[in-house]
Amino acid sequence: MSEYREIWIVDRIREGTCVLVDDATGRTLEIAQSLMPSGRVVAEGTVLMVPVTDEGGLDWLSAEPDEELQKRRLVEAEEVLDELKARDPGGDVQL
Repeated sequence: MSEYREIWIVDRIREGTCVLVDDATGRTLEIAQSLMPSGRVVAEGTVLMVPVTDEGGLDWLSAEPDEELQKRRLVEAEEVLDELKARDPGGDVQL
């Protein structure tokens, strides 16, 4: 198997299906939750490092959560939200 891994983020989980977003392209993919790594917590917002097979496919069962990257992304998102809140004058929008 290739050493190459792709980063995918679990966007949402509905009725046994995970909707994932490719970090590099923004492309979405639906995968049965049963194909996610067993014994690992996979919830909305989980950042997964997914091995790419020699044939170019994705090995979902061998995917591993990257908790450190997930924490960094959360901090970055909170910083952006704080910046947006600081620039918001408040009140109703006038069109």
